Amino acid sequence: MNADELPALRDELEAHGLWANKGLGQHFLLDLNITRRIASTAGDLAERPVIEVGPGPGGLTRALLEAGAHVTAIEKDARFLPLLEPLIAWSEGRLSIVQGDALEVNECDLVDDTRADVISNLPYNVGTPLLVKWLKAGSWRGNMTLMFQKEVAQRIVAKPRSDAYGRLAVLAQARCNARLEFTVPARAFTPPPKIASAIVRLTDLDDPYPHLDALERVTAAAFGQRRKMLRSALRALTPEPEPLLLEADINPTARAEEIDQMGFRRLTEAWRAASP
Repeated sequence: MNADELPALRDELEAHGLWANKGLGQHFLLDLNITRRIASTAGDLAERPVIEVGPGPGGLTRALLEAGAHVTAIEKDARFLPLLEPLIAWSEGRLSIVQGDALEVNECDLVDDTRADVISNLPYNVGTPLLVKWLKAGSWRGNMTLMFQKEVAQRIVAKPRSDAYGRLAVLAQARCNARLEFTVPARAFTPPPKIASAIVRLTDLDDPYPHLDALERVTAAAFGQRRKMLRSALRALTPEPEPLLLEADINPTARAEEIDQMGFRRLTEAWRAASP
């Protein structure tokens, strides 16, 4: 099966009079060489269940199907269904299309409790909330290969004491090994966004932190006023932060950007133990 035998995506868009909807954060990736590279980065996809969000005209969808995946594509914009539906027959039924909002979809219902990878060129305006949703997901969710704006990708993989380090890095790295694989220049998209994008590969840790909701609350407070010492910043979370910080073996005068993954885990456990 070779995606080169399909009609060119640019021709398909023109034939259907379609354009990107800025309100939905759409930027189309039409270069099959790049979409094939994304599929390759995700590993061996032969017979693998895959969830894709925001397929648009189907550039990445074609590459995933070509690689042998069984794809469930979630598309909010009904305009693209006529471009995606012919791929069902072309892939011999390995594509299912769900029209809806990925933030509201229960993915477990779509894959029948089967463990599925998530591979997507994410719409820019929902990339971060979707990642947080999937980090909290149950046993259905496998590894993730996701495209974000480059600055968001850098925040996901950031290390302590760096400018990009923040809540998103702590949450992502509490569940996954996160690695920035490669960047995609703005000119590769139609229409081109203002900044470059990047592919992040997230693979499950052997010891993922289980209390992500609590960690999310702690990091929201800690990084909400990131230039303040934690003994001050954490007052948004609790009126007496210092005993929690000492229990977690964290200097109360430290700032959030100095605290590593294990430090935030200890702090979260101290807060959970002290919470009614």
